[in-house]
Amino acid sequence: RRAGMPGLFAEVRDGDQVWRGAAGVADTATGRPVTAGMRHRVGSITKTFTAAAVLQQVETGQIGLDTPIGQYLPKLVPGERGAAITVRMLINHTSGLAEYLPYAFPSLAAFPDIAATRPQSLEDHRYTRFDPAELIEMGVSAPAVCAPGGTPGVYSNTNYLLLGRLLEEVTGTTAEQCITRNVIERAGLVDTELPSGPYIEGPHSQLYEAWFGMFDPPRDFSVCDMSWVIPGGSLISTLADLNRFYGMLLAGKIVSLSSLTEMQRIVPVVSQEGKVIDYGLGLHPMEEPGAATFWGHGGTVWGGGALAMIRADGRRQMAVALNLQRWNTLDPSSGKPQPHPIDDALATLYRVAMYG
Repeated sequence: RRAGMPGLFAEVRDGDQVWRGAAGVADTATGRPVTAGMRHRVGSITKTFTAAAVLQQVETGQIGLDTPIGQYLPKLVPGERGAAITVRMLINHTSGLAEYLPYAFPSLAAFPDIAATRPQSLEDHRYTRFDPAELIEMGVSAPAVCAPGGTPGVYSNTNYLLLGRLLEEVTGTTAEQCITRNVIERAGLVDTELPSGPYIEGPHSQLYEAWFGMFDPPRDFSVCDMSWVIPGGSLISTLADLNRFYGMLLAGKIVSLSSLTEMQRIVPVVSQEGKVIDYGLGLHPMEEPGAATFWGHGGTVWGGGALAMIRADGRRQMAVALNLQRWNTLDPSSGKPQPHPIDDALATLYRVAMYG
């Protein structure tokens, strides 16, 4: 908060002990405070939920983890690529399919050359109801970012839109209904949903998007249609629900322990920030040298961010939510994001929350 974040809140669990904390404001105009129980857009944490729903279908034999996606969705991924890209490659981002976002939001097309982007597309499409098939076509028709199964893979939301369509194909329901019934309700998450409209119901924070200083002051994007990323990043949840979900996942209560082993089988993947990270099936590890490994996922949306991690033994957990995104300004000469005090403050918070 002192480093410049308008508001953030967290929940840390260690066995039966629970700590919750909040600092700052949920609304910069009114000074309304954030609280630890607020609902929040958690972005790509959604991917763990979607991956779990797919693995449940693998367990029943409805989906083959190493079956080509072209056998299920030949019209969406036709020909040689459909025969070469497996379901596993979609889940762990080694499919080679490009990200569709620069095509769906045209003024972001220069990303990752941030200085050449313009965030106006975010405002232009605040209420746009996107067709997933059209977004998938954008990603599939774009130049491949790597060979199918090649490493490092490249993180791409196109993969998870296809997984959503795959769930629809094999279950006969929408991806939202499948994930809600088989993952959210199975875990008993009472404050978690895949929203159908642009609003966050219940107590929540406004979400402030700075886009590297191009929105000055940062602009509130808490009201925003999330159809551009539903199975990859539209989830609304609470920190308590996230910690409950990851606790049950690592205990083998959402997918089997053998499926969890598959989820923790990692490959190198280039993140959206251009860094090479280890990534499994909807999970990625975090660890310090010589310290315990944590598993979980992070997520960002326009204006909001979250991170949820659980120690490999399932005992200690952390979930953190933020209401400002892309706070770094750009270096005038290089156009690259400059270090910001929030970066170090967050790293310290994560380290203390996970390791004490």
